[in-house]
Amino acid sequence: MPALLFLLCGCASIPDAVRDVPDGAAVELDHTPFFPQQRYQCGPAALTTVLAASGVDASLEALIDKVYLPGRQGSLQIELVAAARTESRLPYVIDGTLAALLAELEAGRPVLVLQNLGVKMIPRWHYAVVVGIDEKQSEIVLRSGTDRRRVTPIDTFLRTWRRGEYWGMVALRPDEMPAVIDRERYLAAIAALEETGQLESAAIAWRTAGARWPDESVVMFGLANTALASGDYVSAESGYRRLLAQAGASTAARNNLALALAHQGRFDEAMTEIKVALGANDEPRFADVLQDTLNEIQRMAERAR
Repeated sequence: MPALLFLLCGCASIPDAVRDVPDGAAVELDHTPFFPQQRYQCGPAALTTVLAASGVDASLEALIDKVYLPGRQGSLQIELVAAARTESRLPYVIDGTLAALLAELEAGRPVLVLQNLGVKMIPRWHYAVVVGIDEKQSEIVLRSGTDRRRVTPIDTFLRTWRRGEYWGMVALRPDEMPAVIDRERYLAAIAALEETGQLESAAIAWRTAGARWPDESVVMFGLANTALASGDYVSAESGYRRLLAQAGASTAARNNLALALAHQGRFDEAMTEIKVALGANDEPRFADVLQDTLNEIQRMAERAR
């Protein structure tokens, strides 16, 4: 089957962290699980913590195999994000602010963060999980290393977090949205989940997004794509037609509509749609996919005779 075409959405920049939480703000997620790290394996331990907190029956040993890089004696953010997706979770990179940390904690979600506990020239990278903020005491509470409850001054935490470029991630269930949401970043996270083949979870996430942005083209496209990939060709057709009616000529939607029609045995209609897409296409990057779709429809029609 030729590749589907996808709508693309970019990632927004993340602002610098500032000390922007309300006076007296205090929250701690005492129930957050704790998985003490083994040597150099703070990444798998921190990821297991946030996944378990989101309801995943997480195995530290299994995640070590997925994300720990012996050559680096650690893990990269990209491995942590990818591993979260394999557990049907939506990894979302939060704004790099104390307010965003507080908002996620108040929503009941601990936050995985990257710190540099060394200095710029001699970094000591470390992943930890923020489980509490106490503005009055000026403290951050972490699940960190072998400490179930490491209490750190906010200013000290901000220095180490700044050296990690204020990177923080939550593991959302597919039916959850982040407490402080950047629409483009959130939709891009769903699209990435879909592309890993987590179709059921992606469909739930697209429906969750659709409840908030019912006329957003990226959401409609994602719902139609998950329907098509799952074999629900009638729903896929309906979604692509709705998208075309709203957005006008869309090469990607018309390509995928042709596939949905072909899978229903409606080959003449499918050929009409793909030929319209080929004739209207002015993007060289789509040309090969469109031609592949045309060839596949022809093969499907011949096999059906």
